[in-house]
Amino acid sequence: MQIIRELEALRQAVAEYRGSGKRIALVPTMGALHAGHMALIEEGLRRADAVIASIFVNPRQFGPNEDLAAYPRRERTDAQMLEKHGCAILWAPAVETMYPEGFATTVSVSGVSEVLEGAARPGHFDGVSTVVLKLLNQVQPDIALFGEKDWQQLAVIRRMATDLDLPVEIHGVPIERDDQGLALSSRNAYLSEEELVAARTLPRALGEAAAAIGRGEPAEAALAAATARLAEAGFTDIDYVTLRDAATLQPIEALGEAPARLLAAARMGPARLIDNLPVEPTTSV
Repeated sequence: MQIIRELEALRQAVAEYRGSGKRIALVPTMGALHAGHMALIEEGLRRADAVIASIFVNPRQFGPNEDLAAYPRRERTDAQMLEKHGCAILWAPAVETMYPEGFATTVSVSGVSEVLEGAARPGHFDGVSTVVLKLLNQVQPDIALFGEKDWQQLAVIRRMATDLDLPVEIHGVPIERDDQGLALSSRNAYLSEEELVAARTLPRALGEAAAAIGRGEPAEAALAAATARLAEAGFTDIDYVTLRDAATLQPIEALGEAPARLLAAARMGPARLIDNLPVEPTTSV
Protein backbone atom coordinates (compact mmCIF):
# COMPACT_ATOMS: atom_id res chain seq x y z
CA MET A 1 0.00 0.00 0.00
CA GLN A 2 1.24 3.46 -0.90
CA ILE A 3 1.03 6.28 1.64
CA ILE A 4 0.76 9.58 -0.22
CA ARG A 5 0.84 13.06 1.31
CA GLU A 6 1.29 15.37 -1.67
CA LEU A 7 -1.44 16.13 -4.17
CA GLU A 8 0.70 15.82 -7.29
CA ALA A 9 1.83 12.35 -6.24
CA LEU A 10 -1.79 11.36 -5.61
CA ARG A 11 -2.86 12.54 -9.04
CA GLN A 12 -0.03 10.63 -10.67
CA ALA A 13 -0.99 7.42 -8.84
CA VAL A 14 -4.66 7.84 -9.76
CA ALA A 15 -3.69 8.45 -13.41
CA GLU A 16 -1.80 5.16 -13.45
CA TYR A 17 -4.86 3.27 -12.19
CA ARG A 18 -7.03 5.06 -14.73
CA GLY A 19 -4.56 4.24 -17.50
CA SER A 20 -4.91 0.56 -16.76
CA GLY A 21 -8.70 0.80 -16.86
CA LYS A 22 -9.27 0.27 -13.15
CA ARG A 23 -12.40 1.40 -11.35
CA ILE A 24 -11.55 3.41 -8.23
CA ALA A 25 -13.37 3.61 -4.90
CA LEU A 26 -12.79 6.29 -2.25
CA VAL A 27 -13.34 5.78 1.48
CA PRO A 28 -12.96 9.11 3.32
CA THR A 29 -12.15 8.83 7.04
CA MET A 30 -10.74 10.83 9.93
CA GLY A 31 -8.66 7.89 11.13
CA ALA A 32 -8.97 6.03 14.45
CA LEU A 33 -10.16 3.18 12.27
CA HIS A 34 -12.27 0.26 13.42
CA ALA A 35 -14.27 -2.61 11.94
CA GLY A 36 -16.87 -0.20 10.59
CA HIS A 37 -14.26 1.46 8.42
CA MET A 38 -12.95 -1.90 7.27
CA ALA A 39 -16.46 -2.80 6.14
CA LEU A 40 -16.30 0.27 3.88
CA ILE A 41 -12.96 -0.89 2.46
CA GLU A 42 -14.31 -4.39 1.84
CA GLU A 43 -17.43 -3.03 0.15
CA GLY A 44 -15.22 -0.79 -1.96
CA LEU A 45 -13.24 -3.79 -3.14
CA ARG A 46 -16.48 -5.52 -4.12
CA ARG A 47 -17.52 -2.53 -6.21
CA ALA A 48 -14.18 -1.36 -7.64
CA ASP A 49 -10.72 -2.58 -8.61
CA ALA A 50 -8.78 -0.36 -6.22
CA VAL A 51 -9.66 1.43 -2.98
CA ILE A 52 -8.15 4.73 -1.91
CA ALA A 53 -8.75 5.63 1.75
CA SER A 54 -8.15 9.09 3.09
CA ILE A 55 -7.25 10.00 6.66
CA PHE A 56 -7.72 13.66 7.42
CA VAL A 57 -8.89 15.08 10.75
CA ASN A 58 -10.79 17.99 9.30
CA PRO A 59 -10.59 21.06 11.54
CA ARG A 60 -13.40 22.78 9.65
CA GLN A 61 -16.06 20.37 10.88
CA PHE A 62 -15.25 20.79 14.57
CA GLY A 63 -16.91 23.52 16.63
CA PRO A 64 -14.96 25.72 19.08
CA ASN A 65 -15.93 23.56 22.08
CA GLU A 66 -15.59 20.17 20.36
CA ASP A 67 -12.89 17.52 20.56
CA LEU A 68 -10.50 18.41 17.71
CA ALA A 69 -7.40 18.37 19.92
CA ALA A 70 -8.45 15.18 21.70
CA TYR A 71 -9.61 13.34 18.59
CA PRO A 72 -7.59 10.08 18.41
CA ARG A 73 -4.78 10.03 15.85
CA ARG A 74 -2.98 6.74 15.21
CA GLU A 75 -1.90 6.70 11.60
CA ARG A 76 0.60 3.85 11.91
CA THR A 77 -2.01 1.43 13.29
CA ASP A 78 -4.61 2.70 10.83
CA ALA A 79 -2.24 2.15 7.90
CA GLN A 80 -1.57 -1.41 9.00
CA MET A 81 -5.32 -2.10 9.14
CA LEU A 82 -5.88 -0.60 5.69
CA GLU A 83 -3.04 -2.59 4.13
CA LYS A 84 -4.27 -5.82 5.71
CA HIS A 85 -7.71 -5.26 4.18
CA GLY A 86 -6.44 -4.60 0.68
CA CYS A 87 -6.42 -0.82 0.45
CA ALA A 88 -4.24 0.37 -2.44
CA ILE A 89 -3.48 3.94 -1.37
CA LEU A 90 -3.69 5.89 1.88
CA TRP A 91 -4.14 9.58 1.11
CA ALA A 92 -2.97 11.40 4.25
CA PRO A 93 -2.54 15.11 3.51
CA ALA A 94 -1.46 17.70 6.05
CA VAL A 95 -3.84 20.51 7.00
CA GLU A 96 -1.64 22.90 5.00
CA THR A 97 -2.07 20.72 1.92
CA MET A 98 -5.84 20.56 2.23
CA TYR A 99 -6.26 24.21 3.24
CA PRO A 100 -3.29 26.19 1.90
CA GLU A 101 -2.71 29.80 2.88
CA GLY A 102 -5.43 32.01 1.48
CA PHE A 103 -8.04 29.24 1.29
CA ALA A 104 -11.36 31.09 1.12
CA THR A 105 -14.05 28.71 -0.17
CA THR A 106 -16.84 27.04 1.80
CA VAL A 107 -19.41 24.62 0.41
CA SER A 108 -22.84 24.87 2.01
CA VAL A 109 -25.78 22.53 1.39
CA SER A 110 -28.95 24.15 2.63
CA GLY A 111 -32.06 22.36 3.84
CA VAL A 112 -30.92 18.87 4.72
CA SER A 113 -27.87 20.20 6.59
CA GLU A 114 -29.73 22.69 8.77
CA VAL A 115 -31.62 20.35 11.11
CA LEU A 116 -30.57 17.81 13.77
CA GLU A 117 -26.74 17.70 13.77
CA GLY A 118 -26.65 20.93 11.79
CA ALA A 119 -28.71 22.70 14.44
CA ALA A 120 -26.71 21.16 17.30
CA ARG A 121 -23.33 21.81 15.65
CA PRO A 122 -23.50 25.05 13.63
CA GLY A 123 -21.09 25.05 10.69
CA HIS A 124 -20.36 21.33 10.98
CA PHE A 125 -21.83 20.31 7.64
CA ASP A 126 -20.23 23.24 5.84
CA GLY A 127 -16.91 21.78 6.94
CA VAL A 128 -17.97 18.27 5.92
CA SER A 129 -19.24 19.36 2.50
CA THR A 130 -16.13 21.40 1.79
CA VAL A 131 -13.65 18.66 2.64
CA VAL A 132 -15.64 15.90 0.92
CA LEU A 133 -15.89 17.93 -2.28
CA LYS A 134 -12.14 18.52 -2.16
CA LEU A 135 -11.48 14.80 -1.63
CA LEU A 136 -13.76 13.88 -4.52
CA ASN A 137 -11.99 16.38 -6.76
CA GLN A 138 -8.56 15.16 -5.66
CA VAL A 139 -9.21 11.44 -6.12
CA GLN A 140 -11.94 11.59 -8.79
CA PRO A 141 -13.29 8.16 -7.84
CA ASP A 142 -16.00 6.21 -9.61
CA ILE A 143 -17.66 5.49 -6.27
CA ALA A 144 -17.32 6.93 -2.75
CA LEU A 145 -18.45 4.96 0.28
CA PHE A 146 -19.80 6.36 3.55
CA GLY A 147 -21.16 4.65 6.64
CA GLU A 148 -24.86 4.94 7.38
CA LYS A 149 -24.16 5.68 11.06
CA ASP A 150 -23.70 9.30 10.02
CA TRP A 151 -27.01 9.25 8.17
CA GLN A 152 -27.40 13.00 7.93
CA GLN A 153 -23.86 13.36 6.60
CA LEU A 154 -24.68 10.80 3.93
CA ALA A 155 -27.86 12.70 3.01
CA VAL A 156 -25.93 15.98 2.78
CA ILE A 157 -23.26 14.44 0.54
CA ARG A 158 -25.87 12.84 -1.71
CA ARG A 159 -27.62 16.20 -2.07
CA MET A 160 -24.34 17.94 -2.86
CA ALA A 161 -23.34 15.33 -5.44
CA THR A 162 -26.72 15.60 -7.15
CA ASP A 163 -26.85 19.39 -7.11
CA LEU A 164 -23.30 19.82 -8.43
CA ASP A 165 -23.55 17.06 -11.07
CA LEU A 166 -20.58 15.21 -9.58
CA PRO A 167 -19.66 12.16 -11.70
CA VAL A 168 -19.46 9.80 -8.74
CA GLU A 169 -21.72 7.20 -7.16
CA ILE A 170 -22.34 7.91 -3.47
CA HIS A 171 -22.91 4.61 -1.69
CA GLY A 172 -24.07 4.12 1.89
CA VAL A 173 -22.86 1.07 3.81
CA PRO A 174 -24.97 -0.33 6.70
CA ILE A 175 -23.89 0.38 10.28
CA GLU A 176 -21.41 -2.03 11.85
CA ARG A 177 -22.35 -2.85 15.45
CA ASP A 178 -20.77 -4.72 18.33
CA ASP A 179 -22.31 -7.96 19.58
CA GLN A 180 -24.63 -5.95 21.84
CA GLY A 181 -25.87 -3.69 19.06
CA LEU A 182 -23.88 -0.52 19.79
CA ALA A 183 -22.84 1.28 16.61
CA LEU A 184 -19.07 1.21 16.20
CA SER A 185 -17.55 4.67 16.51
CA SER A 186 -14.14 6.16 17.13
CA ARG A 187 -15.69 8.07 20.04
CA ASN A 188 -16.61 4.83 21.82
CA ALA A 189 -12.96 4.77 22.91
CA TYR A 190 -13.78 7.67 25.26
CA LEU A 191 -16.17 5.50 27.29
CA SER A 192 -15.42 3.48 30.41
CA GLU A 193 -16.61 -0.13 30.60
CA GLU A 194 -19.57 0.95 32.70
CA GLU A 195 -20.46 3.70 30.23
CA LEU A 196 -20.18 1.26 27.32
CA VAL A 197 -22.72 -1.03 28.97
CA ALA A 198 -25.09 1.89 29.51
CA ALA A 199 -24.53 3.18 25.97
CA ARG A 200 -25.97 -0.01 24.52
CA THR A 201 -29.35 1.23 25.67
CA LEU A 202 -29.30 3.57 22.67
CA PRO A 203 -29.78 0.98 19.90
CA ARG A 204 -32.21 -0.98 22.07
CA ALA A 205 -34.39 2.05 22.73
CA LEU A 206 -34.37 2.97 19.05
CA GLY A 207 -35.21 -0.60 18.05
CA GLU A 208 -38.19 -0.66 20.39
CA ALA A 209 -39.42 2.71 19.10
CA ALA A 210 -38.97 1.65 15.46
CA ALA A 211 -40.93 -1.56 16.10
CA ALA A 212 -43.74 0.33 17.83
CA ILE A 213 -44.03 2.88 15.03
CA GLY A 214 -43.91 0.08 12.46
CA ARG A 215 -46.86 -1.57 14.19
CA GLY A 216 -48.84 1.62 13.77
CA GLU A 217 -48.52 2.96 17.31
CA PRO A 218 -48.35 6.77 17.65
CA ALA A 219 -44.85 7.99 16.85
CA GLU A 220 -44.98 10.69 19.52
CA ALA A 221 -45.51 8.14 22.30
CA ALA A 222 -42.81 5.81 20.95
CA LEU A 223 -40.28 8.63 20.73
CA ALA A 224 -41.13 9.83 24.24
CA ALA A 225 -40.66 6.32 25.62
CA ALA A 226 -37.27 6.00 23.91
CA THR A 227 -36.17 9.38 25.27
CA ALA A 228 -37.20 8.40 28.78
CA ARG A 229 -35.33 5.12 28.56
CA LEU A 230 -32.15 6.92 27.48
CA ALA A 231 -32.42 9.32 30.41
CA GLU A 232 -32.91 6.41 32.82
CA ALA A 233 -29.79 4.74 31.43
CA GLY A 234 -27.69 7.79 32.20
CA PHE A 235 -27.67 9.62 28.88
CA THR A 236 -27.54 13.40 29.20
CA ASP A 237 -27.97 16.24 26.71
CA ILE A 238 -30.43 14.20 24.65
CA ASP A 239 -30.47 16.43 21.58
CA TYR A 240 -33.08 14.51 19.65
CA VAL A 241 -34.95 11.25 19.21
CA THR A 242 -36.97 11.85 16.08
CA LEU A 243 -38.72 10.31 13.10
CA ARG A 244 -37.71 11.85 9.77
CA ASP A 245 -38.05 11.49 6.04
CA ALA A 246 -34.94 9.47 5.15
CA ALA A 247 -33.91 11.71 2.25
CA THR A 248 -34.91 15.25 3.27
CA LEU A 249 -34.73 14.75 7.06
CA GLN A 250 -37.92 16.73 7.46
CA PRO A 251 -40.00 15.61 10.48
CA ILE A 252 -42.87 13.22 9.91
CA GLU A 253 -45.60 12.12 12.30
CA ALA A 254 -46.45 8.77 10.72
CA LEU A 255 -45.17 6.35 8.13
CA GLY A 256 -46.08 6.97 4.51
CA GLU A 257 -44.78 5.94 1.11
CA ALA A 258 -41.40 7.69 1.49
CA PRO A 259 -38.67 5.84 3.44
CA ALA A 260 -38.45 6.91 7.08
CA ARG A 261 -35.54 7.02 9.50
CA LEU A 262 -35.42 7.14 13.28
CA LEU A 263 -32.45 9.20 14.49
CA ALA A 264 -31.04 10.02 17.92
CA ALA A 265 -28.16 11.91 19.48
CA ALA A 266 -27.28 12.00 23.17
CA ARG A 267 -24.26 12.20 25.45
CA MET A 268 -22.92 9.33 27.49
CA GLY A 269 -20.13 10.49 29.78
CA PRO A 270 -17.52 12.28 27.65
CA ALA A 271 -18.88 11.09 24.28
CA ARG A 272 -21.75 12.37 22.17
CA LEU A 273 -23.22 9.33 20.44
CA ILE A 274 -25.48 9.17 17.40
CA ASP A 275 -27.44 6.29 15.92
CA ASN A 276 -30.27 5.66 13.48
CA LEU A 277 -32.52 2.93 12.17
CA PRO A 278 -34.85 2.55 9.20
CA VAL A 279 -38.53 2.39 10.13
CA GLU A 280 -40.87 0.31 8.03
CA PRO A 281 -44.48 -0.72 8.51
CA THR A 282 -44.92 -4.29 9.71
CA THR A 283 -47.78 -6.53 8.72
CA SER A 284 -49.27 -9.11 11.00
CA VAL A 285 -49.69 -12.63 9.66
